[in-house]
Amino acid sequence: MTEEIIALDLETTGLNPRTDQILELGAARIRNGRVEDTYAAFINIGKKIPEFIVGLTGITDEMAEGGLPLGEALDGFLDFCGEAPILGHNILFDYSFLKQKLANAGRNFDREGIDTLALAKKFLPELPSRTLEALCLHYGISQEKKHRAYEDALSAYHLYECLSREFFSVSPVAFEPKQLVYQVKKESPVTISQKRYLNDLIKYHRIETDAVLEKLTKSEASRMIDNIISQYGKIKR
Repeated sequence: MTEEIIALDLETTGLNPRTDQILELGAARIRNGRVEDTYAAFINIGKKIPEFIVGLTGITDEMAEGGLPLGEALDGFLDFCGEAPILGHNILFDYSFLKQKLANAGRNFDREGIDTLALAKKFLPELPSRTLEALCLHYGISQEKKHRAYEDALSAYHLYECLSREFFSVSPVAFEPKQLVYQVKKESPVTISQKRYLNDLIKYHRIETDAVLEKLTKSEASRMIDNIISQYGKIKR
């Protein structure tokens, strides 16, 4: 069993680490089976949260607006977790977002991790569902808040404890941290010409937007330009 581990979960605006944003980051430092410290932060993404995500997580625009800038939240998390391995349910999803966003800021994040989803697939193949919610029901793990970062991180660790008690003796190596791998796709920041053209399009068509142009990547800006032109048309000189 790992002496120290960081149980981790993210809430995001979607599934793509390149184009979607981190909304909430929650983690617990667990040493010898006891929670020693916690970290939780909302992230101000600078635009409206998709309605589906609001309904799923309960995270509102007001909650996000009071959150930290992404860079500050990531710095806080890196200071919190140190070099400890991370644990989560489908941990590669969370790792891919962290790896991508840190790479965009010119920083590296190599880490070993334990995936409770992979463990459940290995040891509980007969279950009809291996979502975190379904597995918590299977083991009688209480979940006060679902789809919230810190609560899901802690639920994943309790699930790890249950799986360990039942299956560690069968395959101890399965419960050891393993190197996590995600191929980063470096994103370039929005260009000066893109910002100028977007500003012109927004003013010309009198569009109201919550997007912070300075925070866009080059690809995000390109998609925003294409969407405006397809919906409103080009600027007529």
